[in-house]
Amino acid sequence: MHHSTRASALVPALAPALAITLAAIGLGGHVTSALAQNATPTPATPSTQQANAAIAAQLPLADRGDFEAAERGLIARDDNLVIKEDNGATVWDMPAYDFIEGQAPDTVNPSLWRQAKLNNKHGLYKVTDRIYQLRGYDLSNMSLIEGDTGWIVVDPLITAETAGAAWQMAKEHVVGDKPIVAVIFTHSHVDHFGGIEGVVSAEQAKKNGVRIIAPKGFMEESTSENLLAGPAMGRRATYMFGGALERSPRGHVGSGLGKAPAQGHFSILAPTDEIDHTGQTLTIDGLEFEFQYTPESEAPAELTFYLPALKAFCGAELVSRNLHNLYTLRGAKVRDALKWSGYIDEALQMYGDRAEVVFNSHHWPIWGHDEIVDYLKIQRDTYKYIHDQTLRMANAGMTPREIAEQITLPDSLAQSFHNRGYYGTVSHDSKAVYQWYFGWFDGNPANLNPLPPAASAKKYVAFMGGADAVVDKARKSFDAGEYRWTAEVLNHVVFAEPDNTRAKQLLARTYDQLGYRAESGPWRDFYLTGAKELREGAQGTSLDLRKGIGLLRQVPIARFFDAMAARLNGPEAAKHDLTINFDFSDLGENHVLQIENGVLHHWQRQAADDADATVHLTHPALLALIGGQLSPKQLKVDGDRASLARFFSLLEAPDREFAIVTP
Repeated sequence: MHHSTRASALVPALAPALAITLAAIGLGGHVTSALAQNATPTPATPSTQQANAAIAAQLPLADRGDFEAAERGLIARDDNLVIKEDNGATVWDMPAYDFIEGQAPDTVNPSLWRQAKLNNKHGLYKVTDRIYQLRGYDLSNMSLIEGDTGWIVVDPLITAETAGAAWQMAKEHVVGDKPIVAVIFTHSHVDHFGGIEGVVSAEQAKKNGVRIIAPKGFMEESTSENLLAGPAMGRRATYMFGGALERSPRGHVGSGLGKAPAQGHFSILAPTDEIDHTGQTLTIDGLEFEFQYTPESEAPAELTFYLPALKAFCGAELVSRNLHNLYTLRGAKVRDALKWSGYIDEALQMYGDRAEVVFNSHHWPIWGHDEIVDYLKIQRDTYKYIHDQTLRMANAGMTPREIAEQITLPDSLAQSFHNRGYYGTVSHDSKAVYQWYFGWFDGNPANLNPLPPAASAKKYVAFMGGADAVVDKARKSFDAGEYRWTAEVLNHVVFAEPDNTRAKQLLARTYDQLGYRAESGPWRDFYLTGAKELREGAQGTSLDLRKGIGLLRQVPIARFFDAMAARLNGPEAAKHDLTINFDFSDLGENHVLQIENGVLHHWQRQAADDADATVHLTHPALLALIGGQLSPKQLKVDGDRASLARFFSLLEAPDREFAIVTP
C-alpha cells in the first residue's frame, strides 16, 4: 500500500499541495518519449478485429461531409507545427500524429480513428466575414473577430507558447498591424484562458485598455476549481489524456475533444467586463455582442454569444462535435444534464433562426440554417435523453451499472457523428446522472459497507481456487474475447498478489484490447495507460509551478490555506493545539491559522496575541516558497520557530505517483 510522507519543511508540504494544476481539463502526465521506450502493447486479437469491423459496418464512415467542413476556409497551414519553449522543450507536436491517415488500423476503433483524422486538421481558417479560427495549435481553438479598429481574441488556448504561435500565424496572414482590443474568456477551464500572455501581457492589456470579458465567477472558478483535489486529478489526468503513451496506432491517437493538452506556461488576466445574465449586450470595437450566461453547464462559469451583424453564434463548449462529459474521468464535480440541455434549447430558441454559422471552442464550425437547427436539437436531446432515461430506469429500481449497460441512444441521435462518445460516453454519462440524484450508493445493502479492494480481492481469489486457478480461467475468458470479465477477475488477482507477473501481464494484454475497441479517446487512454503501468510501473504526473506562476498570483490567499487544511494529517494533528499568524505586509492583511481537534481553521483577521508564532512575509514571497525559489529559513518569524516547524510537519505531501492499477 502507498502512504503519503509527512513533510518536514514548507516547500515539500506546500508545493505539490497548493499547485494550481492543469487538471481543469485534465492536463498531467509525462509527454517524453523516454517513458514510452519500453512499452510493449500487444497486437489486436481476432476478437478485437471483428468488433472494430462491426463498428465500421454500422456507421457511414465514407461520408466526407465533416472532412469538407473541417477544411473549409483554410488560409494557411504549417505542416511542421512543432512549438517549443525557450529552453528547447517541446510544448506542441502536430507531426507526432502524422501516422493518422488512411483506413483505421485494427488497433483503433474506426469511429475514433475518423475523429482523430478530423482533429488532425490544423491551421488558420476563415469561418465567415470577420471571424477566423486557429485550430490544431492546442487542445482547443482560438478564435479571432475583427472589430472596427482591432481584434477580439476568443479563448487564447492553454499555453503562452501555443497561443503565441497561433497569433503569429494570424498576424502573417490576416491580422496585419491592427492591435488586440479585447479578449473573451468563454469559460473557466485552462484550455480557454491559460495562453493569454502569448497574445497580450498584463502590462500591455493595462496600458492599451484591452477589455477582458468573462462570465461571472470566472476568476474564482478558474483559480480555485482544482486547488484542493489537484494532485489526485493531475495523477488521474495522466490516464485520461494518455500523457505517458506513445503517439502511435497502439497508443494515444487523440482525446476526441482535440489532440492532447499542450505543455507550457499558463497564466490568467482578471476581467474588466463581467457577463452575469442572458440577454446582456456589449458593444466591443463597433460590434454588438449578445451574451448567453450558462453557468454550471460544461463549466461552473461559462458564456456563449451571438453576433447579430455577422449572424454568427459562438457556442463556447456548451456544444461541440462529440458527446461531452457529464462526469469527467480525471475526477470533477458532476454536471447537471438537465440544466445543460436547457441552455442548448435556450440557445436554439434565441439564435437558431438567426444564425448562419456556429463556431465553438473545439472542432470545426457548422454552416447553414437547417444544419445548425438540426445540430442544436441533437446536442440538446442527447443530454436530455440520457438524463430522462437514467431517471426512468432508476425509478424502476435499476442500479447505475445496470442502467449504463442497457441505455442506448435512439437511431435518430446515435447516427450523428457530432454527438458520439469520443470524449464522454453514454455509459459513464448515465452514471453521472445517477450520481447527481442518488450519490454513490445503489441501494443494495451488500454495497453499503464492502471490504476495501485489496482485502476483498484476497478473499475473492481464495474463493475462486487461488491465483493460479483464476489466471488459468481468465486466460480462457481472454481467448474467448470476454475482455470486460477478464479484466474484472484479473484485477482481483493483482490486488490480492501485486507481484503476480502472470496476472499483471494478462491484465495488461486485456487492457490493450479494451483500449483498441474504445470509441472514446479518454477510455482508450485509460485502458492503455493502465496496461503500460502494469508493465512498467507508475508514470507520474506533471505539476510544474514555475509554468503557472501567472495563475498562482491570482489565487486568493484563503484558498492556499484551504489546500493546507486538506493536507493535514488529522490523527497526528489531534495531538496538538497550535496557532500561527501569517502577516502579509504588502497586502495589509493577517491570517490566523489554528489547529484544534485535528482540524485546521483559518481566518483573515487581526493577529492572535496568543499565537505560537507569527510569520512575516509578502504575497510574492508565498509564491516563491511554493515554487521553491525561497527557503523557509529566510522567513522572518516572531515567536517559537519550533512550533512553526511542528505546524508544517503535520502537513503531508501528496504522493504524485500513487498506484491506480495496483493496490
